[in-house]
Amino acid sequence: MDINIIGVPMFYGSDIEGVEFGPQKLREKNLHGILSKYHKIYDLGDIYVPQENVSNKFSYHPKMKYLKPIIEVNRNLAHQVYASLNSGSFPLVLGGDHSLGLGTISGVSKYYKNFAVIWIDAHGDINSYLTTETGNVHGMPLAAAMGIGYEDLTNLYFHGTKVKPENVFIIGARDLDPGECDLIEEKKLDVYSTSRLHEQGISSITSDILEKIKKLNIKAVHLSFDIDCIDSDYVPGTGTPVKNGMSVGEAKTLLKALAETRLIKSMDFVELNPKLDKDDTTSDLCMDLLDWTFKYIK
Repeated sequence: MDINIIGVPMFYGSDIEGVEFGPQKLREKNLHGILSKYHKIYDLGDIYVPQENVSNKFSYHPKMKYLKPIIEVNRNLAHQVYASLNSGSFPLVLGGDHSLGLGTISGVSKYYKNFAVIWIDAHGDINSYLTTETGNVHGMPLAAAMGIGYEDLTNLYFHGTKVKPENVFIIGARDLDPGECDLIEEKKLDVYSTSRLHEQGISSITSDILEKIKKLNIKAVHLSFDIDCIDSDYVPGTGTPVKNGMSVGEAKTLLKALAETRLIKSMDFVELNPKLDKDDTTSDLCMDLLDWTFKYIK
């Protein structure tokens, strides 16, 4: 398989500096060489991220930080992802913060008419400017992709909803805002919390998701992986760590099970912050997880 690596060195969505160095760090750790064991790798470089003064963070919207550059970056990312899929390649998008998920999903949506999103994250990322408690756009991309929120986000790249709510599966959520909980209930979203994962087991969770995907006649899945899904003890180098997460073994079991379905056609890997890391603990783990996942991606 041809894998296109696309870096998105952006921190605007999280408003925590350092995460923009994630793609560079993974490249320095020889990501190209490691993934080349299994696939043909083409590193397409980084999406351009315009410089924005911190004093201007609310210049474009009173409740969303850095909105204009986030939209610009995501629009360009969406086109790069679409072009990759159109060429028969697998886009692997490296963050940077998780606001990039909107761009990736938008590009996937232009290529696939019926696809699913599996969002592995400690957070739901389904806020809008009406429910956000921080103003951080990395808490909004999945809602925007479902057509919920500010129209400049929901209509990114092309007008309209990018993914149907019934095609969205959130795994590992354990830090949800009140507005997100309301949306989950309203849209009847499939959310598998970490506690549910521990109770039911990963094989039961993946079987449930795959059964639903089969009924929806879905032939392609976009996998969006935020490293904060893993317990904070193992990932010091991320901006919003949360206790009581998955173990590394659980994350690997989940990634293997999903990869072996052969439905994964694109992937985000986000929120590595080398500036917060301790002795490369998190970046080394990220390399291990990427190596592990792409061994099974077919």
